[in-house]
Amino acid sequence: MNTIKCQIFLKAVELGSITRAAEDMGYTQSAVSRSIADLEREWNVTLLTRNKDGVVLTTQGESLLPDIQALCNAQRTLETQVSALHGLTSGTLRVGTFTSVSIHWLPGIMKEFLALYPGIRFQLVSRWEFTEVEELVRRGLVDCGFLGLPAGDSLDISFLQRDRLLAVLPPDHPLAGAPYYPMARLTQDPFILIQENWDMEISRIFQEEGLRPNVQYTLSDDFAILAMVEQGLGVSILSEMLVRSTSRHVAAIPLERPRYREIGLAVRRGGPIPPLTRRFRDFTLQWLENTP
Repeated sequence: MNTIKCQIFLKAVELGSITRAAEDMGYTQSAVSRSIADLEREWNVTLLTRNKDGVVLTTQGESLLPDIQALCNAQRTLETQVSALHGLTSGTLRVGTFTSVSIHWLPGIMKEFLALYPGIRFQLVSRWEFTEVEELVRRGLVDCGFLGLPAGDSLDISFLQRDRLLAVLPPDHPLAGAPYYPMARLTQDPFILIQENWDMEISRIFQEEGLRPNVQYTLSDDFAILAMVEQGLGVSILSEMLVRSTSRHVAAIPLERPRYREIGLAVRRGGPIPPLTRRFRDFTLQWLENTP
């Protein structure tokens, strides 16, 4: 069994596109199409159908998908075990992540980890929603994933850090220099909301405070929100980690009643953690302890 072809097939399924799979894996589009066609011919099945939007699984493809994923995961576990025998001199670590971690933590973590283990290759899979990262870990599509807590029971979670939520205001807002942002003010100031299914912590604040914010805009991009706040179009609530990394001219002050989101690193439960994944998890915990 050629697991490279299976990995190509899984990438096409994940991205829903032959073209995007080729770009992501560094192959030509014809090579990806040929690899999937080879699998279909060898197994005498049709795995994918093509439409104007890309590719979708057939019924046969859906039936075989869990076994193909298990095969590729087993191959990666074997490779990682072999790497462990050689002092982690080689191997690929697939990491699920989200924007704030990708910007603020991962570059530093990766730089120092690779200094110790230069033969390791990282494959990063970035998602906007914590639930998407959770699903990647649960299905074995990544070896570990950074996400918000709480998370599902099928995962083993290492708590990493509490990330404070801040009120983000235009620089000329009358409360820009205040010690905190009054919660009741959310019903007055034009509020720029991140989509609810992308950031449940914000919705929880409104529910617990019994407030109906004066929502003027709803966006799906934290950086677009920062740009709009900078232009005086409203206020918002964003994580300190994200705000700290921006070059936008905004004011960020604590909420009247402090709020946080908790960030963890998840691995799939139900079996030994591969040595490379375990080493990365332990290294990440140590890195965060030593980083202000």
